[in-house]
Amino acid sequence: MDQPVAVVTGANRGLGLEICRQLKAAGIDVILTARDAAKGQAAADALGVRFHVLDVTSQISVDALALWLALEVGHLDILVNNAGIMPDGGLMLRRMKMAMINEVLATNATAPIRVTQTLMPLLLKSRQPRVVNISSALGQMASMGAGTPAYRISKAALNAATAVFAAEMAGTAVKINACNPGWVATDMGGDDAPRSKQEGADTAVWLATLPADGPSGGFFQDRKRIDW
Repeated sequence: MDQPVAVVTGANRGLGLEICRQLKAAGIDVILTARDAAKGQAAADALGVRFHVLDVTSQISVDALALWLALEVGHLDILVNNAGIMPDGGLMLRRMKMAMINEVLATNATAPIRVTQTLMPLLLKSRQPRVVNISSALGQMASMGAGTPAYRISKAALNAATAVFAAEMAGTAVKINACNPGWVATDMGGDDAPRSKQEGADTAVWLATLPADGPSGGFFQDRKRIDW
């Protein structure tokens, strides 16, 4: 009963799957979630963890996960908001259709807020609740540029949400941080990416397992704080 419980979103492949793998290796009871039930269940079975279907853009789906967690576990120790999309490579903001911008923001920025809000009551029942938002260097205001505009804006918004949540939860046991995994060789990152999934997942897992005196409200890469 003392085994920590973690939920990882968008985890049937790539970085999310590797985060699940490393959390399990750390002795954590992992609940892998994904929008595609068949792919998610297959990934969870192969890894030997639990699965629950989750569409992070649907409040009904997120509520269903929260109810299942409340009945099955009664609390939540770790939430990793990993689900994300990047369909706007090579596009310019001045020419993008609003439908694509809204789709990216809904998945990459609004959804992590929704999931965190909905699961916060369960996190507050944990002795060491941790929330990790998977962000990107492309969302850094300190080096903001052109290219993948909706993705950049969504990750900047996610960083802002991380800081706001952390400030709101100051004085509680909840620690909320964002991390940049770097350019990782996944389906999203491509085969030319210089970092392995293992390297990309390391900081997320470190933040998910922070001790009581660990940081909150920061942006990290390779276990070091970086500029927003």
